[in-house]
Amino acid sequence: MIIDLEKCPPSKDIVGSPVTAMPFASQIALMLRWAKERHSKAVCIANVHMLVEAYQRPDFAAILRSADLVTPDGMPLVWMLKMLGVTNQDRVAGLDVLESLCRKASLEGVSIFFLGSEQSILDAMRVRLEREFSNLVIAGMEPLPFRPLTSEEDEEIIQKINQSGAGILLVALGCPKQEAWILQHRGKINSVMVGLGGAFPVYAGIHKRAPLIVRSMGFEWLYRLAQEPKRLWDRYRRTIPIFIYLACKQLINSSRQAAPLS
Repeated sequence: MIIDLEKCPPSKDIVGSPVTAMPFASQIALMLRWAKERHSKAVCIANVHMLVEAYQRPDFAAILRSADLVTPDGMPLVWMLKMLGVTNQDRVAGLDVLESLCRKASLEGVSIFFLGSEQSILDAMRVRLEREFSNLVIAGMEPLPFRPLTSEEDEEIIQKINQSGAGILLVALGCPKQEAWILQHRGKINSVMVGLGGAFPVYAGIHKRAPLIVRSMGFEWLYRLAQEPKRLWDRYRRTIPIFIYLACKQLINSSRQAAPLS
């Protein structure tokens, strides 16, 4: 049987949620291919927090299962994929996705719309984007209020994005709000929608990214905690122990199922 990777990218379940099992370059290329054809697609950038959120909330689990791509952001997900047999997996992290999409879109004539976050962050991003990717077509930059949009406001933003011709829509509303928003608008917005909430302030220079060696060792979460202890301490306290328990349980069960019968 021949599998169409564009329609059905390979994935592995990690603690109950599917995570796309493809190298970074392949996932970026697939997003750009969809963008050129103006497909309405949903891309979730998944980390430990997101998978634990899905484990605890069936409604959010359904969102991840409905997504077209669920990239492995965070080394624990990459390690899990490798232990489950995906030997060529690398990290597909939010900031790397943002920069790679902007770089390749500027070369391939794909325009990008930036939605969410705050106006000051978007302004700082525009300055850096214009400096680093001079040929990138920024289809629009639009902050959104923290309150839910009215139906009229929602229809207005849908029309604005579609009329801009953007092939890619980068969304920064925070997890799990941005993932729910993206799935609600699939089929309405003719763009590849990617949830990148945490990447916007880092790219804008508001927050610092961990050094490469820290990221490769899987300690980026500790670096982020040092920058935002009040916001992140409770999240990490609630999610990391649960993920470790679930991941170990899954790996033990997987090894038992793979063991030959004596």
